[in-house]
Amino acid sequence: MQIRPLNDNVAVKYVEKEQKEETEGGIVLPDTAKDDDKKPQQGKIIALGNQVGKEVDIDLKVGDLVVFDKYAGSKVNIEDEEYVILNIEDVLAVLE
Repeated sequence: MQIRPLNDNVAVKYVEKEQKEETEGGIVLPDTAKDDDKKPQQGKIIALGNQVGKEVDIDLKVGDLVVFDKYAGSKVNIEDEEYVILNIEDVLAVLE
C-alpha cells in the first residue's frame, strides 16, 4: 500500500534520532527524562501532493530530509510504519 497525499500536503516518514544520551558523569538518560516535547521532528518526504509548488516556487522533492513541528500534521500507520501527513506550510526546513 502506498500513500498519495492530496492538494498541498506531503507524506513524511519519521527518521529515528539517536536514542542514547549521556550526562557528563556517564549516566544514560531515558527518553522520558529528555525535553523533546517541544523540539521539531525530522522525517523523509516519501510523496508530494499534486498542488505542491503550483502557486509558489517550493523546492521540495521526494527523498528530502525535512524538519517539522512535533504536533503538526496527522499521524497514520500503514503496514506497521508510522507516517505523518503535513500541509506544506508545516515544513519548517530542509536539511542538506
